[in-house]
Amino acid sequence: MRDHDGRSVGLAIFGMQSRALRERLGMTQAELAGHIGYSESLVRMVERGERRPRPDYVERVDKALQAQGVLVAATPFLRQDRYPPWFIEYVETEANAVSLYSYSTHVLHGLLQTEEYARAVFSARCPTLDDEEVENRVVARLDRQSLLNRRPAPTLGFVIEEWVLRRPVGGRAALKAQLHRLLECAAMRNVTVQVMPVERESHAGFDGPMTLLETPEARRLGYVEGQGVSTFVTKETEVSVLERRYGIIRTQALTTEDSARLIECLAGEL
Repeated sequence: MRDHDGRSVGLAIFGMQSRALRERLGMTQAELAGHIGYSESLVRMVERGERRPRPDYVERVDKALQAQGVLVAATPFLRQDRYPPWFIEYVETEANAVSLYSYSTHVLHGLLQTEEYARAVFSARCPTLDDEEVENRVVARLDRQSLLNRRPAPTLGFVIEEWVLRRPVGGRAALKAQLHRLLECAAMRNVTVQVMPVERESHAGFDGPMTLLETPEARRLGYVEGQGVSTFVTKETEVSVLERRYGIIRTQALTTEDSARLIECLAGEL
């Protein structure tokens, strides 16, 4: 789960199947594009697994390539394939976690984001995502938040750098709504939210963001990501280092009560 070329496995398989069916008929990409009413560049990207096809595209290609419903049958699986390949293992682990502790330095953790905040985060991505992919990822992110209300309840803790709460992601109104949502999450009995104040001169989190998870089998894991690359930390000695570091970070951050007061103050300033 380290480096990856960014392609979805499901999209790659669909693209290869489409290409094989097209070549079986001796049809070029330009000819297929003409038959289905889509651009040749889109056909090329779909066949390379770089673009998620719309249901209408799938139906037209299935008919043009005489696939007899083979490509249409794959449509539900394409809808389910909502996460980048490097992120899938994390999502599965997170959904079953007994506990999760996160330290955020750039944006809020996905479990805490409002719809508008998440949409602004994905819209800022480089390379740029098209509107449909942005919406797909927003829905997928919001679906993950069912963990907050799962039964049995997981133990969740978040430490957030204060400047993350000051950056108006999505605009001032969006940030204000996000801060109120953060307070709602902090009020949950299984959730703690702490803020690392900007006036603290130094702390143990300078190595960057991290997430710590515990599985139902009592296995403890670390997870770090950045620039489209993610890593699970599984070696016990390395996980222990992250746990000790996170423990110090929590003591250096504001208490949950002081954090809530600061968040309320920041929301009031908007």
